[in-house]
Amino acid sequence: MKRHLLSTAIVAALFVSGASYAQTAPVQKATVQAHNVVLVHGLYADASSWSEVIPLLQKAGLHVTAVQNPLTSLADDAEATRRVLALQDGPTVLVAHSYGGMVISQAGVDPKVSALVYVAARGPDAGEDYAALAARFPAAPASAGLIKSADGYAQLSEPAFLHDFGGDLDPVKARTLYAVQGQASQSIFSARTSQAAWRVKPSWYAVSTQDRTINPDLQRFMAKRMNAQTIEVDASHLSLISHPQEIANLILKAAGM
Repeated sequence: MKRHLLSTAIVAALFVSGASYAQTAPVQKATVQAHNVVLVHGLYADASSWSEVIPLLQKAGLHVTAVQNPLTSLADDAEATRRVLALQDGPTVLVAHSYGGMVISQAGVDPKVSALVYVAARGPDAGEDYAALAARFPAAPASAGLIKSADGYAQLSEPAFLHDFGGDLDPVKARTLYAVQGQASQSIFSARTSQAAWRVKPSWYAVSTQDRTINPDLQRFMAKRMNAQTIEVDASHLSLISHPQEIANLILKAAGM
């Protein structure tokens, strides 16, 4: 109980201290019907992390593309997303998991993007120090399992990946995803976006309530700040794997279906 009250107090304090954000809060616009969906993965993952969601969207008649981020820098990842957006033939829902939220916040100002969907994702404001924002909440346990290499890249240890990143997955599935996790440039941890697409695009957010990678209260704060239509999923950080139907349903709503 005390822990819950502390988390609530932290969120409340952030809303007060972030009053300048509220003064320019984005306004939700009417949903534009979209035929295309572009999916952006996060750190410690690759495009296969969307493998459970993709067939559900395709079954609904949507054209789906998953970006394969190089994870060499925020700029490189945003450019990879822009290249995929350029191939779309009309209104497109741009979806991100985890760090991918920074990518779609940067690239989502593209005129083809009709809506944004954040899945347990970072939602920084333009120029914001995301690490400093995250530090205002209790640290998520996964951060203790980060392994940094001498060549400037990083990944999660196997225990952190299995317990903190995908703690509600079948162990066999979790180990498969661990085997394909991306090597992330350490430069990404200090990168800042120059755009906040959620200020000008309708946004949706799926909070993972059992998340041990991004604090759930931080997720709630970002979703509230972007005026996103929000759902809460009783899931680990990898809700897109453990609860794909709920995530697909949210994307379908953003697509006007």
